[in-house]
Amino acid sequence: MTTLIESEEHQALRKAVSALGKRYGRDYITRVIAESRYPTELWQEAAKLGYLGVNLPEEYGGGGGGIAELSIVLEELGASGAPLLMLVVSPAICGTVIARFGTEEQKRTWLPGLADGTKLMAFGITEPDAGSNSHRITTTARRDGDDWLLTGRKVFISGVDHADAVLIVGRTEDARTGKLKPCLFIVPRDAEGFSRSPVDMEFSAAEKQWELVLDDVRLPAEALVGDEDAGLLQLFAGLNPERVMTAAFAIGMGRYAVGKALEYARERTVWKTPIGAHQAIAHPLAQAHIDLELAKLMMQKAALLYDAGDDIGAGEAANMAKYAAGEACVRAVDQAVHTLGGNGLTREFGLASLIIGARVARIAPVSREMILNYVSHQTLGLPKSY
Repeated sequence: MTTLIESEEHQALRKAVSALGKRYGRDYITRVIAESRYPTELWQEAAKLGYLGVNLPEEYGGGGGGIAELSIVLEELGASGAPLLMLVVSPAICGTVIARFGTEEQKRTWLPGLADGTKLMAFGITEPDAGSNSHRITTTARRDGDDWLLTGRKVFISGVDHADAVLIVGRTEDARTGKLKPCLFIVPRDAEGFSRSPVDMEFSAAEKQWELVLDDVRLPAEALVGDEDAGLLQLFAGLNPERVMTAAFAIGMGRYAVGKALEYARERTVWKTPIGAHQAIAHPLAQAHIDLELAKLMMQKAALLYDAGDDIGAGEAANMAKYAAGEACVRAVDQAVHTLGGNGLTREFGLASLIIGARVARIAPVSREMILNYVSHQTLGLPKSY
């Protein structure tokens, strides 16, 4: 039986990760972004302390935990102002998929490195013309002797410039039906025919976004992860943790913003008392805190269901958690900026950059509208409009 009351081990993990995050903080991330580099120091220290691979199997160098533990790591780093986006991708998506479905050789090759920070893997699913419709993915894999040939394009792929490989979602033809089915392939960054170009984003982040082109990229048979016929089962083994971790990212960001607003509201005096004494300031911040806590409960439920092996239940809860966390984060950041007034837009207080970051939590990796579609159809049993 699972419980939503955190164990002493989880509470200790929160405390330890929070201490690490605060030693780096928002100023560190801001400096990394200004220098256009990756937060290597924080990533490596988190790895040394065992946080990067906390969800991966012990026999491959991990901590033997699950997404519940990894989401704590990301949330607490975010709450300190120093989130690591690639935690969503490398250990949560790629590490989970390889741990569950990879061959013994793939596990030995990748999992220890993903756990100790010496290897990084990106994840490529989004395509320019597919949008939210993953059934329109056109990246295809076809057999050529014992090899595979991959052709297609991906866009908005995080961290490719620092990744050793990308876990690419392609489609192969089902010999029985002729229909295309999703499959996962490990593509080394230096593979011939595999190229990347940066996406010119309006906002700055430590993790850059990339467009990928696969032009008949030749891969050996062992590049295929899992069973060629497993299809969506393997794909959602990675996408459900992605949604849980995106919720953790958003909740951490929201907590950081509310924390900065509370500091300001306690000290800033315009009339006779600190502005936090006025209900027009206090109540919206209280509501933001409540919304974040409610989203956190759903995130914890989703993580526990996933770690317990309930993929169907986890799918529903993970989508709900991501939706709730994205909405709560946007409201929290907006209220934090509003609490500070003009100071909320200054570089000194560091909240303005979170406005765009919070919006990303609504859009990626799946839009709130698609989550509402999922709940409408899968949970409520309503007919589809598409």
